[in-house]
Amino acid sequence: MKILIIGGTGDTGRWFAKFYKKHGFDVAIWGINKRKDIAQELGVQFADDLDNEIKTSDIVMISVPINITEDIIENIAPKVPAASLLMDITSIKTGPVAAMLKYAPPGVEILGSHPMFGPSIPDIRGQTVIFTPAGERCSRWFPVIKKLYEDNGAHIEIMDAAQHDRMMAVVQGLTHFALISIGSAFRELEFDVANSRRFMSPMYDIMLDLVGRILAQNPYLYAMIQMNPEVVKVHKAYIDQCNLMADFVKRKDIEGFVGLMNKASSHFGDTESALRRSEKLIGTKIAEHEELVRSIGKERAVRHIYSGVVHHGFIKKVTPRKVLLERSGKVTEFLIENVRLLNEDELSRWKAVNLKNVIRDISVFIPHGSDPDIIKNVVSTTGGIVSVEIIDIYRKQNMTSVTYRITILGDNDTLSVQNMVETILKGIGCTVR
Repeated sequence: MKILIIGGTGDTGRWFAKFYKKHGFDVAIWGINKRKDIAQELGVQFADDLDNEIKTSDIVMISVPINITEDIIENIAPKVPAASLLMDITSIKTGPVAAMLKYAPPGVEILGSHPMFGPSIPDIRGQTVIFTPAGERCSRWFPVIKKLYEDNGAHIEIMDAAQHDRMMAVVQGLTHFALISIGSAFRELEFDVANSRRFMSPMYDIMLDLVGRILAQNPYLYAMIQMNPEVVKVHKAYIDQCNLMADFVKRKDIEGFVGLMNKASSHFGDTESALRRSEKLIGTKIAEHEELVRSIGKERAVRHIYSGVVHHGFIKKVTPRKVLLERSGKVTEFLIENVRLLNEDELSRWKAVNLKNVIRDISVFIPHGSDPDIIKNVVSTTGGIVSVEIIDIYRKQNMTSVTYRITILGDNDTLSVQNMVETILKGIGCTVR
């Protein structure tokens, strides 16, 4: 099947280009910026002749900014061939779905979709995708797309476009509005956010990261999400409640504030479960930091989340936000949020692949009746050993000679490890040749 992604040179379009290509689709992309290099990088076709690509595609996907989605649909939809699927992936559904129904020929199937994740997510597994199928005009294609997503681990929700927009006005509109307003308040107060981390609680730390996460992304995208017509009444309710709380505080009305909070708690419902989930999140953050602290003075490795580069050495110091790693007299500083601590097995595997390891052959006479493989397993538990192989066995009279090939991690003292292995072999009755 062939899919054309309009806006496929953007971040979200690229994500879906890779997804559909991975699952056997013939993928073509088009973008107003004419970035053919992106198509080449993805290993897909760039739609030089856009009209022809539309006419020969089984699926046409619209992946453009919300503010131009309906205009793009108006231009593209009439050219989509009968029996094909026209779908969008925007975060507002009422307008785009109505436009697809209005401008697409009767034989074209229509599917609204909203992936509830951004292009930084590596895989669709565990992610939520909302579909707003256009009734009878999506009877053939909707089961195909739904099965593709579900087979790859996505969680599917189905609703109509109006219901979707009402829900997203709170799920996205209110959430983003509140977090951006906190960031804006920091600016208005000339508040030193970086310095405040010195005094942070775990909850404040998580809140700061959520604010920063939103502020780090494309502001036009978040502006467009706020343009959901359903958001206006949500904003009003939020601002009214903020003003009411501020008024209670201004008048020092403790009972008024408590009453408001109790009513909100009662409406919220299962606050105990929310408390446990948030404590689990906080506990995970604390546990990671405690593991770093326990590792001070020990050899550990961290993988940089963005570059993927592994750095290993001895942990010299840990602060609430930073970890200092020392290697060969050089100290490197990392922000904890930018790295992941590797466990001992991960470090050993990394060393085995990336360090210049040393091979030594040790030949011994083993005790009569001994199993060479069991001795090999004993030797392989020695610190600093990557692997142990048996490369030679010969028997002479009542004696068995075995040669073990030992691969020693490149950052270990080779002679010390070899001596340790020979000591173990002698200790179990072997005679080194």
